Amino acid sequence: MALRLYNTLGRKLEEFQPLQPGRAGIYVCGPTVYGHAHLGHGKSYVSFDVLVRYLRFLGYAVTYVQNITDVGHLTDDADAGEDKIGRQAQRERKHPMAVAEFYTRSFFEDMDALHCVRPDISPRASGHIPEQIELVEKLLEKGYAYEANGSVYFDVSRWPSYGRLSGRSVEEMQAGARVDINPEKRHPADFALWKKAEPGHIMQWNSPWGRGYPGWHLECSAMSMKYLGPTIDIHGGGIENQFPHHECEIAQSEAATGQPFVRFWLHHNMVTVDGQKMGKSLNNFITLKQIFKEGHPRLSRTYSPPAVRLLILQTHYRSPIDFSDASLAAAQSGYEKITDAVLSVRRHLAKAAAGPADAAVIEQIGRLEQKFLSAMDDDLNTSIALSVLFELVKLAGALSEDSAATQGTWQAVDDAFRRLGGQVLGVVLDEYPQTGTADEELLDFLIGNLIAQRAQARARKDFAESDRIRDQLARFGIILEDKPGGITTWRRK
Repeated sequence: MALRLYNTLGRKLEEFQPLQPGRAGIYVCGPTVYGHAHLGHGKSYVSFDVLVRYLRFLGYAVTYVQNITDVGHLTDDADAGEDKIGRQAQRERKHPMAVAEFYTRSFFEDMDALHCVRPDISPRASGHIPEQIELVEKLLEKGYAYEANGSVYFDVSRWPSYGRLSGRSVEEMQAGARVDINPEKRHPADFALWKKAEPGHIMQWNSPWGRGYPGWHLECSAMSMKYLGPTIDIHGGGIENQFPHHECEIAQSEAATGQPFVRFWLHHNMVTVDGQKMGKSLNNFITLKQIFKEGHPRLSRTYSPPAVRLLILQTHYRSPIDFSDASLAAAQSGYEKITDAVLSVRRHLAKAAAGPADAAVIEQIGRLEQKFLSAMDDDLNTSIALSVLFELVKLAGALSEDSAATQGTWQAVDDAFRRLGGQVLGVVLDEYPQTGTADEELLDFLIGNLIAQRAQARARKDFAESDRIRDQLARFGIILEDKPGGITTWRRK
């Protein structure tokens, strides 16, 4: 089965066919860096991280571009209001670039914690002003744009297909406009390519039309085409960016080049809180740092970054996630089960006798991998892929009761965890702290002795002693699990 992705432009599943065989160019709208990343950002970049990981798993040479918006994103997400970074700079009494730099570092810190692979290129809008001016000049030359009082606007009347991505007509856009009519525009739906800077606007550059700054939509077109060419294989972003952002990108890019701008448009759904979109403008967001270490009134505790990643992957990227403390707690428990299983496999692998892999186990792993790949090929269905990973956890648990399992068998299970849970889903690590060290071996030895003492106590029906040993270990975060056949295993809480 070939990889099929839901293309928003055609509103259907399509087999992924890149422009150049074996290569894939991906552009994802990056953050506007005026605050710490929240859970909604986590959903966005984990979703596209899995896309990049899976394409590389399939053998594609991927060029992944994810921009940093550090200028031009206005507070109404269109052509009016303050620059979001400029407004934050006033609040913090810092230079806008200092604000952008601080929150850019914070963003990458959070993405690293979520095990997101770094983009190959992270261009900044402020570093690509010449390319943006050149694009505006080309649109003016071709008659798709006009200058008015130092600002330049795209003329939507010259682009009949404007609205095809979002499915809106120009009349609907005009009726749904959230701002007063701008007298500089020929049509209310026209959008800014370049904005004239007021005297107090700190972030401004020289241009053929006077001092100003680029429009938010223009930035992504200029940066994506600079690094990936006039036609991009995949462009990703949030469902809320279909209009106006992505709609405007299509119009200005295709008008400038005369070529299709994007082959596959992928849009992820949002994180909701009590049924309402989580976002900074709504002041209902929870930052990733609050989830990881700072705490929040909506949370009963903090949660590990991989648990947040697992929470995101439990839902298909095109479906919303309704945030709750209970859902995070369940994801934390699920991540711990996966980690415990992986660590147990690697402990057994280190101690098992040499020998080939068991044919029945290899066959079972093969079936699981095919199920996993079928799920991922079906528009990156990570919820089913994760269920396969938990089936692998069960297989590892059953195998741990087989004292005759060989190194080859354990190696096959570990390899499956690394491929499916690590390389693709990013929830299994190649190395864990202390794995295979003397401290880990000592801990395994000591707990093993306590388990043996507990088994002896149970054999002589001294259940008070048995419970005392179990409870003592639990106080230190060691959970004992009694299984059929008198076998007891342990895991960290």
